[in-house]
Amino acid sequence: MRILVDENVPVQMLETLRWLLPEHAVRHVSEIKWSGKKDLALLPDAAKKGFDAFLTRDARQLEDPSETDAIKKSGMHHIRFSQGQRGMAGLGLSMGAVIAAMPLIVGELEETDSQRLVHIKGLNPGSKHRYDLVNPSQSPPRYWPR
Repeated sequence: MRILVDENVPVQMLETLRWLLPEHAVRHVSEIKWSGKKDLALLPDAAKKGFDAFLTRDARQLEDPSETDAIKKSGMHHIRFSQGQRGMAGLGLSMGAVIAAMPLIVGELEETDSQRLVHIKGLNPGSKHRYDLVNPSQSPPRYWPR
């Protein structure tokens, strides 16, 4: 599968996606000199160049009738995600969600015989802490040197 990554997707994800999807081509629009190209022109051009899927952070793309029509006409799978929180924490959560989901999504898309629209809903901490914070001087873990 050939996956085109939109310019609004952090380029830091590319190498990880390429490592996780070694059998697939993952290209960023900047690599093929399409930075700044509007989606209405980009989508049909990407389809003509043989891309199968488009990964974007443009959550409002499906609210625009002309862009929705361009997505439909392209025949490409449309994979979108959003960044629910601002700042570096939000960026980390959205990148984590995409990286975790893409191998599963690509596996499912390979089994389909028609276009799919995919929304990666993201990682949502949902509680105050989604990680363990340990003070080793008060509660040393068993692997901590004494």
